[in-house]
Amino acid sequence: IRLPVFSSAHAHFICKMAAVQGGLVDAVEEKTIKSEPVADATANNSANDARAPSSSPGSGVSPGVNKPAAGAAEDQQTLLAVLQFLRKNNLSESVEILRREAGLPEDSLDQKGGDSTGTGLGGPEADGRTDAGSLLSRVTVSSSAPSKAVAEDQPDVNVVLSAYSQQGDPALYEVYYSGLKKFIETVLDCHRAELSQVFYPLFVHMYLELVYNNHENKAKAFFEKFSGDQECYYQDDLRVLCSLTKKEHMRGNETLLDFRTSKFVLRISRDSYQLLKRHLQERQNNQIWNIIQEHLYIDIFDGMPRSKGQIDAMSGSLAGEAKREANKAKVYYGLLKEPEIELPLDDEDEEAENEEGKPKKKKPKKDNMGSKSKKQDPNAPSQTRIPLPELKDSDKLDKIMNMKEATKRIRLGPDNLPSICFYSFLNAYQGLTAVDLTDDSSLIAGGFADSTVRVWSVTPKKLRKVKSAADLNMIDKESDDVLERIMDEKTASESKILYGHSGPVYGISFSPDRNYLLSSSEDGTIRLWSLQTFTCLVGYKGHNYPVWDTQFSPHGYYFVSGGHDRVARLWATDHYQPLRMFSGHLADITCTRFHPNSNYVVTGSSDRTIRLWDVLNGNCVRIFTGHKGPIHALAFSPNGKFLASGATDGRVLLWDIGHGLMVGELKGHTDTIYSLRFSRDSEILASGSMDNTVRLWDATKAFDLETDDFTAATGHIHLQDNSQELLLGSYMTKSTPVIHLHFTRRNLLLAAGGYNP
Repeated sequence: IRLPVFSSAHAHFICKMAAVQGGLVDAVEEKTIKSEPVADATANNSANDARAPSSSPGSGVSPGVNKPAAGAAEDQQTLLAVLQFLRKNNLSESVEILRREAGLPEDSLDQKGGDSTGTGLGGPEADGRTDAGSLLSRVTVSSSAPSKAVAEDQPDVNVVLSAYSQQGDPALYEVYYSGLKKFIETVLDCHRAELSQVFYPLFVHMYLELVYNNHENKAKAFFEKFSGDQECYYQDDLRVLCSLTKKEHMRGNETLLDFRTSKFVLRISRDSYQLLKRHLQERQNNQIWNIIQEHLYIDIFDGMPRSKGQIDAMSGSLAGEAKREANKAKVYYGLLKEPEIELPLDDEDEEAENEEGKPKKKKPKKDNMGSKSKKQDPNAPSQTRIPLPELKDSDKLDKIMNMKEATKRIRLGPDNLPSICFYSFLNAYQGLTAVDLTDDSSLIAGGFADSTVRVWSVTPKKLRKVKSAADLNMIDKESDDVLERIMDEKTASESKILYGHSGPVYGISFSPDRNYLLSSSEDGTIRLWSLQTFTCLVGYKGHNYPVWDTQFSPHGYYFVSGGHDRVARLWATDHYQPLRMFSGHLADITCTRFHPNSNYVVTGSSDRTIRLWDVLNGNCVRIFTGHKGPIHALAFSPNGKFLASGATDGRVLLWDIGHGLMVGELKGHTDTIYSLRFSRDSEILASGSMDNTVRLWDATKAFDLETDDFTAATGHIHLQDNSQELLLGSYMTKSTPVIHLHFTRRNLLLAAGGYNP
């Protein structure tokens, strides 16, 4: 329905009032009204409607931009229905403002509700317009059939504002869909794969229209006839869809909300699109054309049509593929310049290497740390792009230790695979749900379904608490070993249990300085724990539902969280409110990760997309599609150039962040991939899965490909099926799903999981 005569602010207000005053429209319908006009319900009601499609979309933009103009009578229907609704709820001031904006005479609504002979708009004789009573009586009639009308002074606003109002004869839905299917099956092979992409979104919206307009049997028959034709990777969505058999089921359904509020994106070549458009115009198939205009975004490109393999590689997400424009923004994926810290020499190093120790140490440092050298990476953001915490003395000491470890790091490759040490959590009947290790591999923590967080020391050094305040007063604060003296030896133990959450713990993350631990839970909170006192310092309350994951920034201070409310949040440890909210996913955010330079955050979701967000301004700068199931694992390469993702479809997909392209696919796992990790020098990628295996892949070879300008512009990718060549090793546990992987500073691979007896 078009609302051309009053402002969007009024439309928003009216929709809100409709929702509050009797629940006539829900939030989804409100969004539909605000966003764009919907095709008229009554103008297209005839089964033999012989009009040509109303508009022809421009190139490269959504066909939905050009809408058919509704007639003046339909405009007045809408306007008068809304005016009556406002008046019924005693909103006289709003009635007056809207009437003035619409240019209606003062007596336009003076007649009584049941009086169809009132003067209304001055009568048909006055200015050629229909009187208000007859207009309102037409609005109140249900759109599906001339059933019992509502009282004339209570127009059914739900009918006026609905997104899926009746647009055609329900008996012809199967005919329309079958006709399009036959046409697509007869076109040339090069176009068939591209045009077949429209089957799924059309099927969904036609089914929902039938359900919305109470054609339950027709909807069921339509679903049974055509659901088997849809791609296998939409089966989960179809299972949800088939449970929506009545109009009442649609209200508040999350999957339906996604379909109605976001346009399904299809990427089609210009030649294929022209074929489809010509067919629909010749057949005068307004039903399908209207759905394409309303609910689809067709991203048209020039050039050869894509093959079935190329389309399948990028398909599968809840909202189709990403628009090409979504991946064009500049991303500063380079690493920040490392602070200059002098590397002291140990006695043993001097004896073994004499005066050549220093250069020998520094050379591997530059090689192994990638871009972490004194030269500024041209692709790196500026040091001050986002405020980062200053290095403390303890941080500098830790960096020195890291550099020393780097000199002893094993260079991995196809001929030199890492050793793997596996930590099995035995008797974890309380349900192990998350694991994390500190960067120096000294501590390991587990989150459990019984709401506890447990921390273990991996080294012989035991965990100790800080002494009580009274004992601390007796310490000589000037002594050299004051940090050692403040620890209470009586509390030393191999593990500590942290109590505080009131639901299963789903995500945990150590701070880089090992002083803090984050945990996120089903109870909707994130807790910050001190590893000095083993107590909870802060409970961050911003999410309304379970928080599935959280992670510290590589530079500390910041952390990110994501959960069931579909919004990722950026926090700082000293703020109880989030600094940024990243909104755009259509389903739960299942995993979150920081880019190595801390300027970007990546989120994986149950909507089967991956999004990269800019921490500085909150913008989404990359959308990656291709997974066929919810995403559960993400990992950046240490050099910041690449991203690996794993999902319930058992595939690892590799992405080039700079170009915004998928560059590889690793197949071999038979169950959900739960953890991914690159070795410290980006040579090896390790994947851990619920199929009880750890697999090692040749990352160098996987990312060794040239990206030409044409590929970057069109998104045409041709993935080589070379998983077996890239697989370097597969290691199976007895009965332990692998839920965490970690490379030590010397490139030893640590893995962890809970044993399933």
